[in-house]
Amino acid sequence: MYHIYKRLIQKFITVGSLQIEMKSGRSIIAAGLAGGYAVTIGLSDERALRRMICNPELSIGELYMDGDLWIITGTLEDFMILLHDNVKAWDTHPIGRLSRHFHKIRAALKTVNKPAKAKRNVAHHYDLDDRLYNKFLDRWRQYSCAYFDRPDMSLDEAQKLKLARIGAKLNLKPGLSVLDIGCGWGGLAYALRLFEPDTNITGITLSDAQYTYANQTPDFPLAADKKRPEFALADYRSLSAQFDRIVSVGMFEHVGPQNFTTYFQMLAKSLKPDGTALIHTIARFHTPKPTNPWIEKYIFSGGYLPDIGQINKAVQKAGLFITDIEIMRLHYAETLKAWRERFLEHRDELIQIYDDTFARMWEFYLLGSEYYFRSGAGMVLQIQLAHRQDAVPLTRDYIFKTSKLYVKRLCQHEHSGKQNHYQK
Repeated sequence: MYHIYKRLIQKFITVGSLQIEMKSGRSIIAAGLAGGYAVTIGLSDERALRRMICNPELSIGELYMDGDLWIITGTLEDFMILLHDNVKAWDTHPIGRLSRHFHKIRAALKTVNKPAKAKRNVAHHYDLDDRLYNKFLDRWRQYSCAYFDRPDMSLDEAQKLKLARIGAKLNLKPGLSVLDIGCGWGGLAYALRLFEPDTNITGITLSDAQYTYANQTPDFPLAADKKRPEFALADYRSLSAQFDRIVSVGMFEHVGPQNFTTYFQMLAKSLKPDGTALIHTIARFHTPKPTNPWIEKYIFSGGYLPDIGQINKAVQKAGLFITDIEIMRLHYAETLKAWRERFLEHRDELIQIYDDTFARMWEFYLLGSEYYFRSGAGMVLQIQLAHRQDAVPLTRDYIFKTSKLYVKRLCQHEHSGKQNHYQK
């Protein structure tokens, strides 16, 4: 069997080179076109080699996190780039096509996110030890794509600009009611109150940990009236009230394709006739596919990334207008890079909280996700929705003008808060 595995590995590497050193002393060298990355990895045994060949999308991550795959020459980042450079060879091989076929069948069942399952899926990732997120997120605890408008921008600056652009696209006015679906730890909700202090903000989440954090006077500055947003543990399908503005950041990825129409119909029902909504979500550039099996199993259980066509179809069924759409291409790659660098700075501390397997798992997750966006497979969409075409200004000038104003307001209030939480 070893010789069969060797021939298969050589077929899969068409760009760059991969050398595999087995603990038994055997080795495999697979080289493709010059100019790619050259990496040498170690594998614990032939069983690990078989797993890597038969189901690499799941097994490579598992082998790395369990210590059965390690980097000898090059870096984990080099290895990740090499894998992305050669994914097409795997996709078109009979073994790859068969593996994807079975995964597609399994994935269709896993993305049926009924309320009870949706809450379990959220807890799997977002109810982790609070100290983990403290170490790598920004002050506003934004666990979603930042907006970098210049190369030297810091993560904190880019997240503030993201928040400001969201506020601007919501076209906020004094006295409005705002719903934040999937509010996370509450950072966006608190920021919206600083943008327009007279607004009434309601945030909903399925995460017990996020709900508790948002309600415990977290490290977010308060508006002059000291009024806080209201938060509730609730599923979006349970909503009955109407709001002037609705925003949802990083939540639509957890809805599942079977619920797309339900989601936008709920949004249409909950949005007042002259209201505006903004959906910020990860999406795919090309043909929709099930979530990577390793990511689905270990990171985002029940997650699914749509393409623009799937979103547009569901929006049309709900009777809403898309009044603005922005495709953010490499912004998430830069965000993930910043998170990974911060995570690695605190790696030893996080091993004390969890263990080395957890640290390797998160390093692999952050790096793999970064190169998913760098490879041109993924993007982030911000979609503005309304019942009426004239619900927002005719040109996009207001977005740029208002976002600059909102960034200034965030900066003015930040110094009144406590010290930056991720430095604690």
